[in-house]
Amino acid sequence: MSTSEEIVRRLRIAVIPWTSHITEKKMFGGHCMLYKGKMCVGETKERLMVRVIPEKMEEIIKRPHVRPMDFTGKPMKEFIFVQKEGFDTEEKLQHWIELGIEHAESKQ
Repeated sequence: MSTSEEIVRRLRIAVIPWTSHITEKKMFGGHCMLYKGKMCVGETKERLMVRVIPEKMEEIIKRPHVRPMDFTGKPMKEFIFVQKEGFDTEEKLQHWIELGIEHAESKQ
């Protein structure tokens, strides 16, 4: 199993509490989880992609292993990349998923 496949496996387990509202879709060259139809978290090139509400972006972007998501060559609004070291435990992974769910809920 590749590292990317392992990350997707971990994501599937971590979103179990929200399973009835989660769908999966290939996006951004990777695998994304959508909460009630809104992209919240995903994996691409062994990194997490996470949507973050605007009010938390300034704080979150300062954390280790986090940077703006610049998939298109410039930072994308309300998106971040998290390197593997930033989600190397299930607790850390859960934190990022909850931020993504929070973002999706804010768009409902």
